[in-house]
Amino acid sequence: MGRIPKVVTLLGERQKIEKEIENLQKSCQHSTKTIKYVRERLDATTMVVRYVCDECCLIVGIPNNDKLQNFLKQ
Repeated sequence: MGRIPKVVTLLGERQKIEKEIENLQKSCQHSTKTIKYVRERLDATTMVVRYVCDECCLIVGIPNNDKLQNFLKQ
């Protein structure tokens, strides 16, 4: 198999996986969340602090100043 067909196949698989993750995250109740460092964007190296769902790994919010300061002290 040449490189181009393999790349096309892999990109198709990635698209299916991303869609499945999106569906799982949409159906999640986000009942528990933790403050974590996450990338600002997928293509970025800058890290930001956000609330992340423990079950589906979706960013669900931004902590307030008090919560943020407590997290940064750890």
